[in-house]
Amino acid sequence: MLFALCSIANTKSTKGSLPTMKVFLYYEDNDDKSLHKTLKITLPKSWKSGPISKLLDQFVESYNSSEQGSKHTLVAEDLHLATQSTDEDKNDDEIRFSLLPCDAILTEVIDDREAVYIRHGASKTIAEIKQEKQTEEARKKEELAKTVPCVHFGCKNRFDPTSSVRPVCTYHKSPPVFHETAKFWSCCPHKKAYDWEEFQSIPGCKRGFCTDVKEENASSKSFLGGMDLRESTEVTKLKSIDDFNASQAAGGSEAAPVLERLKKVFEEIGIEKELFEQVLDGIKKEVGDAEDEATILNLTTESLGAKLKTAMKAIAVDHLRIK
Repeated sequence: MLFALCSIANTKSTKGSLPTMKVFLYYEDNDDKSLHKTLKITLPKSWKSGPISKLLDQFVESYNSSEQGSKHTLVAEDLHLATQSTDEDKNDDEIRFSLLPCDAILTEVIDDREAVYIRHGASKTIAEIKQEKQTEEARKKEELAKTVPCVHFGCKNRFDPTSSVRPVCTYHKSPPVFHETAKFWSCCPHKKAYDWEEFQSIPGCKRGFCTDVKEENASSKSFLGGMDLRESTEVTKLKSIDDFNASQAAGGSEAAPVLERLKKVFEEIGIEKELFEQVLDGIKKEVGDAEDEATILNLTTESLGAKLKTAMKAIAVDHLRIK
């Protein structure tokens, strides 16, 4: 029968006939790779408007008459056809198989030259798949009605409020901030993200048990924006691109951009850059050795701040007569 199909495919198409369509069939659902088989079929015109079950029957007939079939017989009733897909919502490269209903019209579910896989497990009709989906949706809806979401920021758990056992959750103390393209948690402002998936992967800073009761001191807002940033003293000011680059160049030190800005301000009031850098080098030696550049800069900035504060007090006492 396979040879008959090939001869039909090689026949020149007549005017007005449908274009030639090929399908690649793969049987790889077996740990023994010697039993795997690939088959390319050129479809007769009459098959294109028929059910895809014809593809499965044709493959089983070809397989069982081959060398692999002499070692391992396939039964069409115990198999189904499927296509491969990846789940974009889960953001991974794991291959998943989507079952094709056995009574679906071939050209409605399969494209020309598409890869189709023969998988173990009985086929299902469109009606059966629809019924299973409805049953699963009803189950999820019923389960959803019995559970409540955890009110902790960043926790995605749902739980049964009548149960005495609550699931453990890792969550954030304060609400998220969405400002321009940046996304971060107001309790962890140093961990910023610029796309939703990256933001969702930021780990919580607290650990506890799920609850449906908000804490007394919890924020009444579900998220914060630009207006909240300007009004709040708890959320760290967003870094500019220059600040971000300076911080990255210094191993992630938050002090690096502060020192860069301070150097420019000092130059504007007449303190040479060379003098500023000499002072920094001297303070770096005072703070001693540290494991990384970021730590050295942070300690240096703290020491410089303390020295400047002392100097400013001395100036105030001398010129403003503050006692």
